Amino acid sequence: MKSRKIQLSESLEDYLETIFDLEKTHKVARVKDIAERMGVHSAAVTGALKNLVEKGLVHYAPYRFITLTEKGIRIAREITRRHDILKDFLFRVLQVDAETAETAACRMEHAMDAKTIDKLLKFIEFIDNCPRTGNDWIQAFLNYCATDTNDRNDCLSCLDACRHQYEAGNPSG
Repeated sequence: MKSRKIQLSESLEDYLETIFDLEKTHKVARVKDIAERMGVHSAAVTGALKNLVEKGLVHYAPYRFITLTEKGIRIAREITRRHDILKDFLFRVLQVDAETAETAACRMEHAMDAKTIDKLLKFIEFIDNCPRTGNDWIQAFLNYCATDTNDRNDCLSCLDACRHQYEAGNPSG
């Protein structure tokens, strides 16, 4: 029998991600720690935890430590994976400042499905590994973004320079 997918709001995903992170650093999470980390009141945390308990994602009882269930760990790991991939892409590839990358990744992680994230990860791996891309390719992109003109001749001269580098046996710059 096929198990049905658990539907989580962005907020509940953020709670899972926070609990996952707290468990990694402190082995358990407390309502107070979750509230502080997320910038919410303890009552909001308690309401979210009750919802997560109903979905079988956390172990929680009042005045006790909070831990993720196996199912909760799997989902939290996936949420964290999406977040990290998006943040890396925004920061390292697009050169968005760290704070903006963190904020945008947090918003984007909820909207992108696993297939799209996997495709983005493949693109990042391609940039990192293909001899036609790499740091010089990213720098060329940044130079392109910094100019007001989109002159095709600049692209053609860049391609010509890349071809000469490759033929000379120095494909990565």
